Amino acid sequence: MDITNLTFLFYGYSAGWIIITAFVLSLVSRGRRIDRELARLKSLVEDREKS
Repeated sequence: MDITNLTFLFYGYSAGWIIITAFVLSLVSRGRRIDRELARLKSLVEDREKS
């Protein structure tokens, strides 16, 4: 293999891993936001049941 091909291979894999990492981090962020919203809704329901 030519060194140019290895360079493009490295850049391709690097870009792929960066995209996958960004996607996973965005999923984690959305999951945390959903957990916070769910906790808030549970507390609202509990407050309404007490009154």
